[in-house]
Amino acid sequence: MKNKTAIWTFTAALAGFLFGFDTVVISGANQPIKELWGLTPLLHGTFIMSMALWGTVVGALFGGIPSQRFGRKPTLVAIGVLYFISAVGSGLAPDPISFSIFRFIGGLAVGASSVAAPAFISEIAMASKRGRLVAQYQFNIVLGIFIAFLSNYVIAQIGGEHDWRWMLGVEAVPALLYILLVLKVGQVPESPRWLVTAKKDSVAALAVLNEMFSEDEAKAELESIIGHQVTEKRVSLMDKKYRRPIVLAFLLAFFNQWSGVNFIFYYAPQILELSGFATSESLLSSISIGGINLIFTLLGMYLIDKLGRKTLLVYGSIGYIISLIGVAMAFKTAAAPSTILFFLCLFIASHAIGQGAVIWVFIAEIFPNKVRAYGQSFGSGVHWVMAAIITLITPVFLDGKDGILKDAPWVIFVFFAGMMVLQLVWVLSKVPETKGRSLEELQEELTIDN
Repeated sequence: MKNKTAIWTFTAALAGFLFGFDTVVISGANQPIKELWGLTPLLHGTFIMSMALWGTVVGALFGGIPSQRFGRKPTLVAIGVLYFISAVGSGLAPDPISFSIFRFIGGLAVGASSVAAPAFISEIAMASKRGRLVAQYQFNIVLGIFIAFLSNYVIAQIGGEHDWRWMLGVEAVPALLYILLVLKVGQVPESPRWLVTAKKDSVAALAVLNEMFSEDEAKAELESIIGHQVTEKRVSLMDKKYRRPIVLAFLLAFFNQWSGVNFIFYYAPQILELSGFATSESLLSSISIGGINLIFTLLGMYLIDKLGRKTLLVYGSIGYIISLIGVAMAFKTAAAPSTILFFLCLFIASHAIGQGAVIWVFIAEIFPNKVRAYGQSFGSGVHWVMAAIITLITPVFLDGKDGILKDAPWVIFVFFAGMMVLQLVWVLSKVPETKGRSLEELQEELTIDN
């Protein structure tokens, strides 16, 4: 593969950095906003904490439409613009309503990003390196998460009445840089597979492939793409032939969220305060969670094309179960805060090497070229619906004197552990291995009528 593929992958994957930063930066602003606007737990969960996630649901469910109709590149640029608007607007918002609108816009960008970026990267990658390249998107997500935790801590130390506004507004800088990279520096092309399947433009597709492979390899790749096209004029993701990839995408996305990962990321400072950490200590400890996530994501990227997607899911599931039971027991027995932090870090490590490394790679691989954007949209939509539900209801269980489980948070972690037992059974019995196989080979295996 030529160097341009690496540059394009790096640039597109930066959408993941904004994804990670945007979704987690709210954790540092959570408490100050709660004190400023004095909303009830339900309203706080609805308008402050989960509004971005509902935007993400919409962006994920409908992000496949512009990605399929207008192409991957224009969609990537639009995503950067939405991030920029959201960052500036959220930082300047004078009231909860305007704040929720701008957070919703940021959510649209996150959802569309989880469709367009993995689809684009999977379509320009060789089969032998596809896992590692698509996983760069996930690496950038966790890098964004880590930087968001770090940024929140630094800004909080500087202090000031409106420090939460700076926490949210600073995202405008990387958003602007990302737009410039896609348009100018990285000079990201259109996906050759999209050019063939959506535009019927083999000449333009070959021109892109020639920048990725030798001349003979480019021609062979083009012939393979053309030979595996779906020939029907109208293609619907709901066609029964796509039933298996749909079920796989649904369950992977479903279990990803019911591990409790976003619950822990979004409410990390609050969970740590419940365990006994002071507010400043909880923000600092959140950085350690982000750092563990970053380190083990790198390990997951290294292993994904060596051990395979299924093996990492098995390892991750086992780690989930052990760590979640550990957190539950620590809360139940009123163990030291450091014990709870240890098991939370073990949970994050398990996620990073398992579901975190695999989810966007796997969903991008299992759908045929013709419906990949819509399939990615479906999987991402399920993922974000579950994330929004969890984030919406968490304040009802944990916030203030009225939180249903404020005195027994261990119950939540036992529930998540039970869900991960179910995931382990499903992975062992139903999930196929996609390592080292071309997208066209997987299309033949996973579509029912082939």
